[in-house]
Amino acid sequence: MKTIAGFLLGTFVAFSSALSAQSSITDTSLAVFDRPIPKKVDKELQFFGYFYNQFVNANYYPSNDFLRGQIFGRMFGQNTTLTSDSLTTHYFEQRFLPFFIYQPKLLNGKAILRASFEIDYTWGDVAYGAGGNFGGAVSGDQVNIQTQNVELELIPAKGWAVNMGLQRMFDNPGNAYRTFFDELTNTGYRLMYWGTDATGINVRYDGDFQKFKLAYWQLYENAVQLDDDVVRYEAMYERQIHAKYKLGASFDYVRDRASGEGGPSILGQGLNSSLSEYNGTFRFPIGGNKYRADVMWLGTFITRNAAYLQDRWMLTAFANYNFGKVDTLSKIVVNNWGKRASIGGLGVNLKTGYRYGKTAMDIIQADILYSAGDANGIEDNKYSGVMTGNNWGAPVSIFISSGSYILFPHGNVVNRFVSLVNDFANMGYGLSGGVIQVSRDFIPHKLNGRIGFASALANVAPKGGGNLMGTEANFRISYTPNVFMNVELHGAYCSLGDFYSSSVVNGGVTTKPANPWTVFLVYKWLLF
Repeated sequence: MKTIAGFLLGTFVAFSSALSAQSSITDTSLAVFDRPIPKKVDKELQFFGYFYNQFVNANYYPSNDFLRGQIFGRMFGQNTTLTSDSLTTHYFEQRFLPFFIYQPKLLNGKAILRASFEIDYTWGDVAYGAGGNFGGAVSGDQVNIQTQNVELELIPAKGWAVNMGLQRMFDNPGNAYRTFFDELTNTGYRLMYWGTDATGINVRYDGDFQKFKLAYWQLYENAVQLDDDVVRYEAMYERQIHAKYKLGASFDYVRDRASGEGGPSILGQGLNSSLSEYNGTFRFPIGGNKYRADVMWLGTFITRNAAYLQDRWMLTAFANYNFGKVDTLSKIVVNNWGKRASIGGLGVNLKTGYRYGKTAMDIIQADILYSAGDANGIEDNKYSGVMTGNNWGAPVSIFISSGSYILFPHGNVVNRFVSLVNDFANMGYGLSGGVIQVSRDFIPHKLNGRIGFASALANVAPKGGGNLMGTEANFRISYTPNVFMNVELHGAYCSLGDFYSSSVVNGGVTTKPANPWTVFLVYKWLLF
């Protein structure tokens, strides 16, 4: 899953420094000579790596044999992921991400080339073939390396940067290659709208008290001679308004003229594609008709003491409103609505925490989420729910910092990225939910434990079901045997609510599915 674990690599970009000193000798018959100590050779090429291995037990799995590789999306959706009272999965999976940075001395630090790749597989899956997310069977020899990023950063002046190429596209004001992982996932919009890789160009300024970026992203280029592309324009600004507070605002615009052409695999992409049912977004009932869509997002966000360093309280919050319109290019009426439907939906998040102990892991945190829902789809010529990047990619918006494992997605995955609420829109039904976590360092920076609870309500109940989606309890125990090396045990159990009594959302079965659970043991090492 190239949009998740690769985030960690961008938080450790180091720069070599030259040290010099001088010594002198004096001779009565000679002048004083300075003898410089030779400088340490700067490394033009640097390497980082992320190794991840886990053993998983769970009672949910894809029922379609063709979906044994990379699985993403909403549980009980079109990815065929179901739960069972009698069947249990047991498997190992592995990931390695090599990351290279080239900064030639000839250009005096004004240009940096970054490239990162990904090798994922489940132990024992296939061999002697070609394709990503496979290659762990006996003999191996699979062609499976995937390109994650190949991007160039130009630095024309202090604080300024121009990034171009295949790079990280995050809904955060920080430079994705120079910002710590926790900050990227806990500030701005927390990757809840945009958190993936994409090709494009952005110009940014990172000053002492303010940041801004302007970006153009080419999501889909179909026929080069036709106006049938999907592009995104982005503007974001953040300012330090107090020693502990940062305030920001953003504007995004997606111009969709592809009518579903392109997209991952055979799913297509866009407002009327099967991708929506995989990801858990709202699928516009346009059918196979061509359409034009203009979707915009206007939002604001605030951060207080995100790293718990200035005092014991932390707060981060955002409000984001998506609006716009979709026009069908057909003259007929589609599903009892006219040619045009307007779009307008609000998403809100508030996360706060208190550090009660000595370390940044001695904390209590609460996370509250709200997204507007729509009770009648677009029958009234308006969709009043939330839209995210998951309408155009898989996955594009990833909310992996809540602390939940099943109800909301988490980042400890290789090939199977599924959850009950995989997208903030919650299929257009909207969401009111929350997560509470309590964490403690039993041995500071060495042994840590955490317990958490999560629950969510759909703001609109599906036909035949209720509002309660589920309630989850989870835990994590983490041990650090060496620097940047972790061994972790995770577990979670979720009791499904009456929301899943509806066959519309529970995979078409006539009764509520079995409650999902998972336990997995993880080894991870960040090497450089």
